[in-house]
Amino acid sequence: MGLSFYAVKAFLKHWLVNEERHSIQSPLAFEIYNGLLNYSKNAVDKDLDLEEFRHLLLKDDQVLEIEDFGAGSKKLKTNTRIASDITKFSTSTRKFSQLYQYFCGITPAEKVLELGTCVGINARYLAREVKGNLYSFEGAEALFQKAQENNPPKNIHYVLGQIQDTLPSILSDNGQVDFVLIDATHTYKGTKAYFELILPYLGATSIVAIADIHWSREMNKAWEEIKSHPNISISMDFYECGILIFKKGIAKNHYVLHY
Repeated sequence: MGLSFYAVKAFLKHWLVNEERHSIQSPLAFEIYNGLLNYSKNAVDKDLDLEEFRHLLLKDDQVLEIEDFGAGSKKLKTNTRIASDITKFSTSTRKFSQLYQYFCGITPAEKVLELGTCVGINARYLAREVKGNLYSFEGAEALFQKAQENNPPKNIHYVLGQIQDTLPSILSDNGQVDFVLIDATHTYKGTKAYFELILPYLGATSIVAIADIHWSREMNKAWEEIKSHPNISISMDFYECGILIFKKGIAKNHYVLHY
């Protein structure tokens, strides 16, 4: 199945308006973006064992029954799904797993949250940068179990259940959160609700990543509203995801960037 008209339109718009690094006026935004490009360039041979884990999943023919609590999958239309198909169609590429890893690494990375474990690839990338604990939340029990196969890192704590029910207690027990990846539900209502839940626990050094911001009109709407929040000083649109930075004392800026 090809891209929807909306997806094609969103991609073309992003391609037409994205900015070069030297057009970035904010010194902090320039430093962060330049750091990302250098990180990606130098990570060609990094974490290849995690790609071996991905390749195992791409050959995994186990049939999983998935409880879908959000917008579902554009490619996989039934709740009975093969692990390899989930890995192929519903996980971040290596490039964006490394992007999340980079942004996690430039925070204190003591308390990190991933909303939406899926098969567990992004969690393992993030775990390499986490200095404290990573809590990975998943609503589908089959994915919760699959992600824990093949010796996951000890600093990942997997949390099963609907996120709106399981997230509040983890937040109240841990205080300020350093990095959050929101990659669950993919609905306007869910994405906005998750952001509102974590907002009181974000500080000046926190960073939030939201996956699939142009996945649908309602995800785009959620992104547009969230990035306008007054607590956010810098927002970066990489098409596949958006990044939110909460540094205080600097002018508010939004950038559409190539990666």
